[in-house]
Amino acid sequence: MTWVRLALILLALVITLLPVYWMVNTSLKTQVEVFASPPTLVPQNPTFQNYIGLFTRRHLGKYLLNSIVIVGCSVFLSLALGSLAAYGLARFGGEIGQQKLNFWVLAPRMIPPVALVVPLFLILQRFGLINRQLGLILVYTAFNLPFVAWMMRSFFLEIPVDLEEAAMVDGASRLRSFRDVVLPLVSPGMAATAIFSLIITYNEFFFALILTSTPRAATLPVGTAALIGKTQTLYGEMAAAGVIAAVPLVIFALLVQRHLVRGLTMGAVK
Repeated sequence: MTWVRLALILLALVITLLPVYWMVNTSLKTQVEVFASPPTLVPQNPTFQNYIGLFTRRHLGKYLLNSIVIVGCSVFLSLALGSLAAYGLARFGGEIGQQKLNFWVLAPRMIPPVALVVPLFLILQRFGLINRQLGLILVYTAFNLPFVAWMMRSFFLEIPVDLEEAAMVDGASRLRSFRDVVLPLVSPGMAATAIFSLIITYNEFFFALILTSTPRAATLPVGTAALIGKTQTLYGEMAAAGVIAAVPLVIFALLVQRHLVRGLTMGAVK
């Protein structure tokens, strides 16, 4: 049974890591070698020209910077506002009222984005926020808030109310007890919520495509899609862009790994 289990683990690793390896492999090939038949498992003449071309000709550095700024700001605002909303949902109101509120908080996430893009475009155009980072930050924050509030509520419910009451008996206000007592305890849950929100926002393509038109505010998914032309698709550069796009997510996941595992298992063991 041990060998069978090991074989299944190795098979799962191969299935999971093969696309990643093939992306890195393709990013180091020339355009000619990409279409070689049979395909080469290892680049015959490794080159970094695909990476260099992305930054010198394709404005990838600007797209990457836009993504980091927009995603970082929207996730931070979503966590700040969503945590307050989640705390209110978890602590106030009866059980029936909470259920109704929970439904209406999550309801906006059920609306198809295509149904909202025209009103959002007109609103942002009215305030001069089309093709601006601030416009995407506001849109992404609005769409992340329901998810953050819904997810963080379950983490706040795991924190005993007695801890807050003890702090308030000692003279702390509710806001201070929330800041000094509750927030440190739910920090693993915040890390888990942050990484899910970050992945969703970082990979978002539809709103970024409609609400931006130049590298001034366009994000990495839009910049990568621009590599697909009418007559030619630059697979080498697309693979290189995929590798570069994955780096910030991997770094963030490594930084919050300890909190992420704790956050995903909060409440699993009573």
